[in-house]
Amino acid sequence: MEVSRIRALRGPNLWSRHTAIEAIVACGAAERDINAIAGFEARLRERFPEIALLQPVFGDDTYSLAHILEFATLGLQAQAGCPVTFSRTAQTVDEGVYQVVVEYGEEEVGRLALDLAQALCRAAMDGAPFDLSGALSRLRELDEDVRLGPSTASIVHAAAARGIPCRRLTRGSLVQFGWGSRQRRIQAAETDMTSAVAESIAQDKELTKRLLAAAGVPVPVGRPVADADDAWAAAVEIGAGDGVAVVVKPMDGNQGKGVTVNLKTREQVLAAYATARRISDNVLVERYVSGQDHRFLVVGDKLVAAARREPPMVIGDGARTVRELVDQVNADPRRGSGHATSLTRIRFDDIALARLAEDGLDAESIPVKGRRVILRNNANLSTGGSATDVTDNVHPDFAARAIAAAQMVGLDIAGVDIVCKDVLRPLEEQGGGIVELNAAPGLRMHLQPSFGKGRAVGEAIVANMFPDGGDARIPLVAVAGTNGKTTTARLIASILARRGYRVGMTSTDGVYVRGKRIDAGDCSGPKSARNVLMHPDVDAAVLETARGGVLREGLGFDRCDVAVITNIGKGDHLGLSYISTVEDLAVVKRVIVQNVKPETGHAVLNAADPMVARMADACPGRIIFFARDRNHPVMAMHRAQGKRVVFLDGGDIVALEGVAEQRIALRDVPVTAGGAIGFQAENAMAAAAAGWALGLDWAVIRAGLAAFVNDAASAPGRFNLFDYRGATLIADYGHNPDAIQALVEAIEHMPEKSGKRRTVVISGAGDRRDEDIRQQTEILGDAFDAAVLYQDQCQRGRADGEVLALLRQGLENARRTRDVVELRGEFLAIDTALAQLKAGDLCLILVDQVEEALAHIAKRIAEAENGHSGANRNPETATH
Repeated sequence: MEVSRIRALRGPNLWSRHTAIEAIVACGAAERDINAIAGFEARLRERFPEIALLQPVFGDDTYSLAHILEFATLGLQAQAGCPVTFSRTAQTVDEGVYQVVVEYGEEEVGRLALDLAQALCRAAMDGAPFDLSGALSRLRELDEDVRLGPSTASIVHAAAARGIPCRRLTRGSLVQFGWGSRQRRIQAAETDMTSAVAESIAQDKELTKRLLAAAGVPVPVGRPVADADDAWAAAVEIGAGDGVAVVVKPMDGNQGKGVTVNLKTREQVLAAYATARRISDNVLVERYVSGQDHRFLVVGDKLVAAARREPPMVIGDGARTVRELVDQVNADPRRGSGHATSLTRIRFDDIALARLAEDGLDAESIPVKGRRVILRNNANLSTGGSATDVTDNVHPDFAARAIAAAQMVGLDIAGVDIVCKDVLRPLEEQGGGIVELNAAPGLRMHLQPSFGKGRAVGEAIVANMFPDGGDARIPLVAVAGTNGKTTTARLIASILARRGYRVGMTSTDGVYVRGKRIDAGDCSGPKSARNVLMHPDVDAAVLETARGGVLREGLGFDRCDVAVITNIGKGDHLGLSYISTVEDLAVVKRVIVQNVKPETGHAVLNAADPMVARMADACPGRIIFFARDRNHPVMAMHRAQGKRVVFLDGGDIVALEGVAEQRIALRDVPVTAGGAIGFQAENAMAAAAAGWALGLDWAVIRAGLAAFVNDAASAPGRFNLFDYRGATLIADYGHNPDAIQALVEAIEHMPEKSGKRRTVVISGAGDRRDEDIRQQTEILGDAFDAAVLYQDQCQRGRADGEVLALLRQGLENARRTRDVVELRGEFLAIDTALAQLKAGDLCLILVDQVEEALAHIAKRIAEAENGHSGANRNPETATH
């Protein structure tokens, strides 16, 4: 078994909506039926008994080793505690080669699971040992290391439950919620509303105390100290010499690090100062407020949770030592070494031993049954403490004090630490005080308290970030198909811009924001889509979605408001990535339709293309069909049901729903040349339907279509028209048989520009099938008098001259083409064609390097207008 081409599908994909690992697996003849491998199943189940949970019996069905790899990859993740359920193995067109797809929660964990599953399969084949326990431990440790911590995860889950899209921006806890101009970001329990000033104040404990005291909020007295002797002097000022206890802590610490409480002697204070000094250069000594330690979580202007915190402790049983009791408590599966679990293991370190010594105990002491053995003075969960929810018991005046403290400092989310006897009475009545404010507070104690019920703190934070109750999405239109995608996307962008939206668009030409290109090249994949959705200046997104990106990585979004499918052509990269038939291609293009927003979203589908029309069954939203012919059977049925259709009627685009009708005159849509260019009329219909689906006003749709001019600047390589010495030039990026046929039909319907003599300049993409390359010139050979064939710079795996030979073969039975020239180089081919043109002629130039070729054409036109001609040359390398 050989595993190759491992991909991470990070968005909805060909197989499912789940994130997944996809691998190509080649199995030898003996590995294609595991029942034929003596003893394999028994050895597999011996090494991984839990595989029975996925496949109790292999039975008479034929399972290859690739299927076993699938089961093992999924099963290992599941046994490690990962929330995964989906997997699939599919036979490709190549004998013995399979596509194995397995869901993952964290990409790194999924990749490791695949590696371990391969090792398991090899061990079962060879009868070698397999360390299942070690494999599961590696997966658990990696999963705990890379997944979001409980605080961040609770906010993410709450956002997802509201339909808010979430994107993790780093390996840490920085997460984006929403898209474009509606986005917000968090870092753990800190939001983009948390100011750096407020956070800085919260870290300065002395400044925090002064501000709170000024607001009348009870705080313990104390001051910063310069050294150990000054620490004792401050303690004496507070009353340490008279039996009053003090606290020594870093001024800018967090999570209880370096904090020592209930100190009464000089020795204790000096030791505590040394501990605090290891955390910070600035140390604070303040009065120790007796009572119980409480954490109040304030979000916005509301108290959303409160918990009483207990320091790490064990309860004696009269039989075991303190060390053994700690080991027993730490064996609780809820306790981990970091923040990934609901509780943290108790640290049995020097601080714990020192605390034991205060009570006359050590690690080997055996406490009497029922004795509470305190192992630390502070009650932070990060050092092994526990929490009891008391939210329902908090007195309203008490809650108001906590909220006032957070607002005085300026924190939108604050953990307010209060020491008091209970929360049933106002703070002032019991002599309690606020001892600390925390920015980015941990949420574990409120989500899964040791005792009491968990609180929906993640939901409260999301509600504070998005008070309007919305899903933080911007209008999103995805466009797919074989031909017309880019022009349709540009038309939709023009419509949305007329609505006043700042539009972000991805296409094969680049990434555009507000009409300005911010990235060049083919940007029709998921990475570019995510970049647009991350841009803060984008109010609406139009995303051209090519098959390559869907196959390589899945979609760059979870769902769209509108999915537009222009058409499915038979020459669109067939034979690549196991997409061998037009039916396979339709399944890939259909992915955006499957991920339309349920109920309220729309799919805009070409009714005249049977494969596109059938995609309606996969759409969870509504359907708008478009076609030139209103009487097409699909259109007629949809129209009879009173549903939305868009079609051509005379010189108008008509949008019809029931009896309600809207018309757009084709003469007012420049891209269609008054309706003469049929495929552009279809693109305009699709764009109008997309605007209709978004609920835009028809005046806006009309204005958007009217504003779009199909020139080389706004739509490079999309039927760009030029005048060269009285001859008509058409530059287009058409590169498959369907596009070529549409171009020929468009030229035939432009009699005033159809040309006395027609010349075509063409190359061929080497990654197309032989028959697709030949068919292009077969079509052109019946419509053009002369052909200039050229070999471009990148042959995409083809041998030198191979593509030219295929293009020549397509012209062998041409009814019209008589003059054929073969050249090396696109610019040379353009110049050769231009040199042969006369006034009234027509030349179709099928460009390869779009921008460079258009610039070259513009240069030659400028030279001709100035009385020069760089095109009058007789290339020596031409072959007739």
